[in-house]
Amino acid sequence: MIEAELKARVHDPEALRARLRTRADEEVSVYRDTYYDRPGRPFTAAGRELRVRVVEAAGMRRTVLTYKEPAVDEASGSKPEHETKVADPAVIDTVLIALGAEHLVAFEKHCANYRFTACGRDMLATLVAVPEIDGTFIEVETMADEDDLTAALDDVRVVLAELGIADDDLTTEQYTDAVMRARS
Repeated sequence: MIEAELKARVHDPEALRARLRTRADEEVSVYRDTYYDRPGRPFTAAGRELRVRVVEAAGMRRTVLTYKEPAVDEASGSKPEHETKVADPAVIDTVLIALGAEHLVAFEKHCANYRFTACGRDMLATLVAVPEIDGTFIEVETMADEDDLTAALDDVRVVLAELGIADDDLTTEQYTDAVMRARS
């Protein structure tokens, strides 16, 4: 499956949060992401991502391992995504390092998630703040097959427009790049 996703900068986070709360209950989470690559950064160069994410929400904690293939839609950066639960993040970190991966970057994302149905699709809208990056972002995503990607992205654009997000606010900049730039 492909994560059909668009991301945008948010100018008025509280107004957007109020609009999102009319669509769904808010789930506040902290994501602790660690991205991996091999020496020389071949995954990054090929547009691939390997990530271990620890999600803490409502007193619960879960860990997922995610592999993202190169983007199949350059305008949005949408990528095929493969994800599985992990019992212990320290164990998977040890395995990845033993297999030759190294830490690329690790950082926190403070998120408010809203799950709802729009345009006949399950949607996830996430307000994101990364402490090391100025501003707030919104990500809206739905899952799609490759032959349905264009229609799925059109539906995501409809949701963003309904939320008051303009096309001029869209960005494909990755948090990993922004965090590494902020740290350099």
